[in-house]
Amino acid sequence: MIRRILKEVKEYKAASIATPLFMLLEVLMETLIPFLMASIIDEGVNAGNMKHIYRVGAWMVAAAAVGLFAGMAGGRYGAKASAGFARNLRGSMFHQIQTFSFANIDKFSTAGLVTRLTTDVTNVQNAYQMILRMFTRAPASMLCAMFMAFQINARLSTIYLVAVLLLGTVLFFIIRHATATFQQAFPKYDALNASVQENVSAIRVVKAYVREEEETGKFQRASENIYRIFVKAENNVIYNAPLMMFTVYTCILLLSWMGAKMIVSSELTTGELMSLLAYCMNILMSLMMLSMVFVMISMSMASIRRIAEVLDEESDLQNPMHPVKEVADGSIVFRNVDFTYHKDSAQPVLKNINLEIHSGETIGILGGTGSAKSSLVSLVSRLYDVTAGELLVGGRNVKEYDMEALRNQVAVVLQNNVLFSGTIYENLRWGDKHATEEECREVCRMACADEFIRKLPQGYETHIEQGGSNVSGGQRQRLCIARALLKKPKILILDDSTSAVDTATDSRIRRAFREEIPDTTKLIIAQRISSVQDADRIIVMEEGRIHGFGTHEELLAGNEIYREVYESQTSGGGDFDEREGE
Repeated sequence: MIRRILKEVKEYKAASIATPLFMLLEVLMETLIPFLMASIIDEGVNAGNMKHIYRVGAWMVAAAAVGLFAGMAGGRYGAKASAGFARNLRGSMFHQIQTFSFANIDKFSTAGLVTRLTTDVTNVQNAYQMILRMFTRAPASMLCAMFMAFQINARLSTIYLVAVLLLGTVLFFIIRHATATFQQAFPKYDALNASVQENVSAIRVVKAYVREEEETGKFQRASENIYRIFVKAENNVIYNAPLMMFTVYTCILLLSWMGAKMIVSSELTTGELMSLLAYCMNILMSLMMLSMVFVMISMSMASIRRIAEVLDEESDLQNPMHPVKEVADGSIVFRNVDFTYHKDSAQPVLKNINLEIHSGETIGILGGTGSAKSSLVSLVSRLYDVTAGELLVGGRNVKEYDMEALRNQVAVVLQNNVLFSGTIYENLRWGDKHATEEECREVCRMACADEFIRKLPQGYETHIEQGGSNVSGGQRQRLCIARALLKKPKILILDDSTSAVDTATDSRIRRAFREEIPDTTKLIIAQRISSVQDADRIIVMEEGRIHGFGTHEELLAGNEIYREVYESQTSGGGDFDEREGE
């Protein structure tokens, strides 16, 4: 897991190596300064030797300057390495998410993926910088200070050794308890992000139903959970500082008392005692920094695991070894197809589907809510794989195609129409990034979008807000249809994509399809029979099965469900789901 994460250091390896080297140089200079200070006191001040004071003082200034430079360089390279590491992590995760199937995304949830890309990566970035700097500096400073202290006086230095062992043991238990609590906090961010995301994306619904207080309460509960976990963890960590201070002052008192006795008995010089006191602070503060590093690493381990889960996740959908790059035509064949969203599901969503659709046909698909209409068409562009049986497009199994090549020939306009922030031209060119302005206008005329676009103040340069919030539902649907047409696909799937347009506009769009793209296979899911009755053939679905398949006239004569819905809609304006509520 750690090795997988560290692969993302990539081009920042040099900065990652330079950082600890500069930190070691800074430690060496800091360790040297108390030694030089002892020399100034003993051989300069006490002996009245100004020449020695100047000479050693110059060395101290030089050591301080080198230490300052090393510290600044270490900080600079550490920031560069950790920020670059975080950038690579986010980039790799985002690229990996783009390969996920819908099933993979459902496994993590959208809010969970957002948390991993933001909060978790930031935790790892901070921990990595701490490791490069403090995890190098603290142990090196402690060992160097301990070595120099033992060189000065081994008997007094045992005070440090005992203090470090006792304090290290206590800190180990503090960090251990805090770590277990910290690791509970980060998954809670998923719930918090989910609350924010859901509220902001559906803010119009929230306000329409006056649900602000309820949504605020939901957010506060999620925030309160994180607050309580962090307070619980911090209640353990707060013992760190007072224990450290108690140990530091105890060591200073013992050193001063025992050192004073040794100075009187000429076993120790004043300068050496000053150096030992300085090394005391170095050793114990290094231990404190080391404990904070361990806390940060422990906190980041949960984030590392969550990031590794995304990076190691394999998409349910994979390209074959030698994929087919060309789709011959728009023919579609289902052979004994079963489908489930989850492998452990007891009942399949689609059951024993057998269909043969010719290239260029217009196929209507009708069915009540939950009859698996959308699931059926999702298999065509291989958004999901069939669980059993096989699905052929252009005479070949969809699993034989390169997924990009297949999806370039299958244009899908989903139920939830999504536009992105940018101009209308920029949104349309999702279908073909090289499309000319005339090609964009042409597909908009086919989708009956050109008429309302020309009325906008900036026409095709009008800026679309995120999600298309500044256009109506019908306008958004027509823009999405135009975007799909710009792909010039062999198969066009409209998943209830004209539900928000009036019947006259719907009729004009269908007429444009017949006249302008006769060779494209068109699968049209609809609730209104008027939207599909002039299709070449119509599929009637019920509970994941095909209940009928034929022309409008054939189904009227021989399919009870279709006939009931037709009569309901033509006599009273009902919809397909009305039958279920009778």
